[in-house]
Amino acid sequence: MAVTRRASHAGSWYTDSGTELNKQLGSWLNAADLTHGPARAIIAPHAGYSYCGACAGFAYRQISPVVVRRIFILGPSHHVRLAGCALSSASVYRTPLYDLHIDQQVYRELEETNQFEWMDMNTDEDEHSIEMHLPYIAKVMEDFKGSFTIIPILVGSLNPDREAAYGNLLAPYLADPQSLFIISSDFCHWGQRFRYTYYDRSCGPIHRSIQNLDKMGMDIIETLNPPAFTDYLKKYGNTICGRHPIGVLLQAISSLRSNTNGQKMNLKFLKYAQSSQCNNMSDSSVSYASAALLLE
Repeated sequence: MAVTRRASHAGSWYTDSGTELNKQLGSWLNAADLTHGPARAIIAPHAGYSYCGACAGFAYRQISPVVVRRIFILGPSHHVRLAGCALSSASVYRTPLYDLHIDQQVYRELEETNQFEWMDMNTDEDEHSIEMHLPYIAKVMEDFKGSFTIIPILVGSLNPDREAAYGNLLAPYLADPQSLFIISSDFCHWGQRFRYTYYDRSCGPIHRSIQNLDKMGMDIIETLNPPAFTDYLKKYGNTICGRHPIGVLLQAISSLRSNTNGQKMNLKFLKYAQSSQCNNMSDSSVSYASAALLLE
């Protein structure tokens, strides 16, 4: 008996009409160019589609559905405190387009490492960081409906050592050309409601300072250097909510490089957006960025 997670954010964070959703996603994908694919991994935002759907399209446009058979989705935990990573107790994830099936074999392999907890259905359905990627996955993979599986992983507040441990563990999957990794992250959450108001006045208006701060982080992520990203976060405290999933990806890349005599890899940010432009201290905004990783 399949245990199904419902599309709990459909009808609020994005439309629950399959026809409308299909059209929306298609138009965002068509508006983006294929410049950095076929992607082995992408970083893409997870806010309501009216805010970040267009930005996410740039990451999803880099995917080649022909080769992909397993899709790992690493999303940060927003609602429960988690020291490690957790797997879903569902076997099917519903979307308004069609159902996505969890890869039970990979889940068993991950469970055997004893490094994973299980999230209950309430935690799973409360969380949006994984769900917001499911319709995009369904859209991009629509011609290969029955021939791919998903591996959702909820990522907790990991210290750098644990990021490295999960990175090592996931590196062999990242090495497989049939795998795709989706790293779910928004960028700076700025404003008093986020308790984060870093402002470098030399940049001009606040929104420029935020963009500058995010750009600095994006440039560091592109260097594929995990400790440099950790240092950047320590120094500026930038509220990048998917920093731990990004850290795990960087560690997986690092592990893969050391096992393949430095295989060439290239991560590039393709699009950046803000929910609104902050001009005074009472404003707030969330930033979004899309990136793709190529293995050459």
